[in-house]
Amino acid sequence: MNNLFSMDNGVFSFLGKMWDILVISILWLLLCLPIITIGPATTALYYTVVKVIRRERGYLFREFFHSFKMNFLNGMVLGIILMALYYILYIDLNFAKAMEDANMRFIFLAVFSAFSFIMLCGTVYVFPLLSRFTMGKLQILKTAFLMSVKHLPTTILMLLIVGCFAFIAWMQPIFLFFSSGICLLLCSLPLERVFKKYIPKSEDGEGPKIDEWYLE
Repeated sequence: MNNLFSMDNGVFSFLGKMWDILVISILWLLLCLPIITIGPATTALYYTVVKVIRRERGYLFREFFHSFKMNFLNGMVLGIILMALYYILYIDLNFAKAMEDANMRFIFLAVFSAFSFIMLCGTVYVFPLLSRFTMGKLQILKTAFLMSVKHLPTTILMLLIVGCFAFIAWMQPIFLFFSSGICLLLCSLPLERVFKKYIPKSEDGEGPKIDEWYLE
């Protein structure tokens, strides 16, 4: 009977994780409201989902705000750059759709659609990369797009996950209150396997002991 109500019970552990996901999803949504803070908010959400929810390290709010503050400037700038690029592509696509010549319309739509797809592929890597690696803003963008090509199956899988959650949230906006955390949790399953290939493990006995939770 004691085991039934133990906090180590699988059911209670699952419910606890779902509650944590709900809390940080709402927090992410609130911090995204200024729009320009979408970048650091998404970076913090991914970092917290992987470290606290998956690896059970640290505390929910402490880890979230630690990542949010540490990556605030870079995340905000990267978010603005991506939004500007998407806006340009949106204008280009509308321009292509308005073309009277059918052949030219088809060519330009194909070209701009291809650029949009490439943008989406790189975007799903940008903020997770920022949460884990120390790089300049341009290097983050370059690495994101290179990774998206090199690990294309993982990229396609993450795009499908994000697309499904975006569609459900569009159909049922209330889903936004907890979908973001679950979405990034699912994306982290294949993405963390990719990241491990680029993170050297420290040699035993050399330097201070580090909790390499990201290598588990």
